[in-house]
Amino acid sequence: MWFCFGDGALRGSVLANGNDMDTYADDLSELIESLDLKDVALIGFSAGGGEVARYVGRHGTKRLSKVALIAAVPPLMLKTAANPGGLPIEKFDEIRKASLADRSQLYKDIASGPFFGANRPGTKVSQGMIDTFWHQGVMAGHKNTYDCIKAFSETDFTEDLKKFDIPTLIIHGDDDQIVPIGAAGINAAKLVKHAVLKIYEGAPHGLADTHKERLNTDLLSFLSSD
Repeated sequence: MWFCFGDGALRGSVLANGNDMDTYADDLSELIESLDLKDVALIGFSAGGGEVARYVGRHGTKRLSKVALIAAVPPLMLKTAANPGGLPIEKFDEIRKASLADRSQLYKDIASGPFFGANRPGTKVSQGMIDTFWHQGVMAGHKNTYDCIKAFSETDFTEDLKKFDIPTLIIHGDDDQIVPIGAAGINAAKLVKHAVLKIYEGAPHGLADTHKERLNTDLLSFLSSD
């Protein structure tokens, strides 16, 4: 059993092109195939959940045993006529603009604000947590992180989710200000057959840090179940 837990947005900075979900998924497939991995459990966080969904859509589940989507972007973040609960394109244009103007400050603003829910009354987020988020961001390639904004926000994973045919756990915070639960976790659970949806009350997008003990317990229970 092998685990992939991460954010597809933080793809290797050595590659200038291919910052799209198809390439992310194909990279993952190449790794799994080259190592001849079987009975794999894939766990994808945020944009990484999109990567996992697209992997299933393009490469199937023959090498997989289980899938978990954590605060993940599928099925679609962008607001459209068919997806009224999504975010308007202007929101993502603002992120692109901020990334070009001063991406270092952008990562500080996201971490000290909506990502961990630090902008909510009574919420305390450590400086260390904020600094780690910033460090991860600036370590990634500028073009890669810029291009991935389109990848995670505009890619429609609806058909990918319909191909899920293995046990799937979906975890999402109901105060996720980055990937709204209504357009993501709740809709994803409707598309994946027999998916188990766990909603973390009051949890922000960065629940892998803020709610790590609960998340670890739920994941271990899910992975050890028949």
